Amino acid sequence: MLTSVWLLGAGLTLANVAWAQAPSPASIATGGRLYDKWWKEVAGMKAPAGDHPVWALQTTNKRKGETTWRCKECHGWDYRGKDGIYGSGSHKTGFPGVLAAQANSVDQLMKGFANPKHGFASVLNDATLTHLANFLKHGLVDLTPAIDRKTKKPVKADEARGKQLSVICAACHGADGKTRNFGKPDDPEYVGTVARENPWEFVHKVRFGQPGSDPPMPAGVEIGWSLQDVLDVLAYSQTLPEK
Repeated sequence: MLTSVWLLGAGLTLANVAWAQAPSPASIATGGRLYDKWWKEVAGMKAPAGDHPVWALQTTNKRKGETTWRCKECHGWDYRGKDGIYGSGSHKTGFPGVLAAQANSVDQLMKGFANPKHGFASVLNDATLTHLANFLKHGLVDLTPAIDRKTKKPVKADEARGKQLSVICAACHGADGKTRNFGKPDDPEYVGTVARENPWEFVHKVRFGQPGSDPPMPAGVEIGWSLQDVLDVLAYSQTLPEK
């Protein structure tokens, strides 16, 4: 009897610990937007001046200034860094990806942020960095088996179901995805453009939202969308007009 009670108590304790350690979807989504462009996500934050401290360690990516502070600029929208889509082209830096970060605890990730060479503890407080750590620990997915790198199409997706799910997106972007232009008047960029040209960025933004958007963009991880849901939406969005 005592053994049964002890085992029951131990089980409840472990369950409570697991529950306490599981971050909220909102925290993970916030971290995903910080990975994208953190100064747009944090209220009152100004864009950083100058290049990121580690930028001088590479010579292939010629971008300067605030762009060099975006996590995605070193580690990629597919989170694979030099081994992914940023392994070549103008975004190439030679820096590694972040998928391996999932093996670390949130505390270990926080210590990594404190490293002066990484530079983020000097501009973001612990509460904000915790969101970023939660994203790295709990929000990353390896998209290699999900998106064909050559065709840029999802390996498995239900386009018709994606159209049904996209109703929530159409509220802001329109049925044709052209209500909002992310580019310039003479060089427009719409939902269909991003979906076709950079499906990894598309998946990231659908899962976690757009930093600083008004009204706030719904994050897939907060409304209960699975990765397959997002891939279905991607498949449908790739049928929308680019121009």
